[in-house]
Amino acid sequence: MTAFRRRPLRALAVALATTPLLLAAACSHASDSTATSTDSGSTKALPKTLVFSPLSLAPPALKSLSEGVKGYASSKGWEVVVQDPNFDATKQTQQLNEVISSGRAGAAWILSIAPKSMSELIKTAQSKGVPLLVNGKPDEYGFSGAQPGITFDYIDYEASGKALGEQLGKCMTEKSGGTGKVLYLGSQEGTAGKEAFDTAAAAALKAAAPNATIVQTLIAKDRASAQTDIGNALQGHPDITAVMAANDEGGLGALGAFSSAGKKLNCVTDFGGNDEVLKDVTDGKIYAAVALQLQQDMAQSFDTLVKMQADPKANGEILVVPLKTFTAGS
Repeated sequence: MTAFRRRPLRALAVALATTPLLLAAACSHASDSTATSTDSGSTKALPKTLVFSPLSLAPPALKSLSEGVKGYASSKGWEVVVQDPNFDATKQTQQLNEVISSGRAGAAWILSIAPKSMSELIKTAQSKGVPLLVNGKPDEYGFSGAQPGITFDYIDYEASGKALGEQLGKCMTEKSGGTGKVLYLGSQEGTAGKEAFDTAAAAALKAAAPNATIVQTLIAKDRASAQTDIGNALQGHPDITAVMAANDEGGLGALGAFSSAGKKLNCVTDFGGNDEVLKDVTDGKIYAAVALQLQQDMAQSFDTLVKMQADPKANGEILVVPLKTFTAGS
């Protein structure tokens, strides 16, 4: 993504519902510090204090994420300082610069509102020996490859779309010999990774079921409107038997629309995988759900920052948010 920007916030909220966050009710507390070197060669003590800067704390999804970070980091003996830039890129860099420059930060985890605006802050953190973990790929921040003291963490939208398309192709091959008409329910325009996701999903479906045809594409904004739009689409294409949904609203809306129309839906695949979707997978109503494993990503992100604190001048990592495909048999 840029993994977590304002425009794809709705996709983030869906993704956060995919797996339970770590919400351990541990109290944050001050703790030991780690010695590290500055540019001048002197030694300073980096506190075990993590600064977490999301896009905003207003959306429930991001508030929950901040609580999850607090719980996990606290269980590892770290104090967590949560900032709230409220979607203001200038405010975000100012808040972060203040706490990093003051020496209070031992590491920072940033869901950047505007990656291109972070260059000076990144230089400051590097000069102070404070490791950073930021959302997105290096090129979104003006870099090429791994960088000293910075770890990049992103969603692989191409792999996500490919997994979704492959599962629908597999279902259609099993149930209709790889033929049939498909309704594609995409995410809203402006959603991060949309083009890569949509292209990969369509290509993977074609490769897995060459005789399957996407006859109509709709945007699934929310479950109720998706169900209405799908019902209307079925009037023009009554022989649609498969649905590929880029979010949970689309997948669940499709089940409702086909049920209301009294039509059989052979195959549904879904990207998101909230609790209701996963239950429908277990019950055989949805063939497969592709889900971001954000709990695992939270752990790998924090654990990486801890390792980086021991040697903040070494190149950081380039992490990918883990994916998992759920089927009735998995």
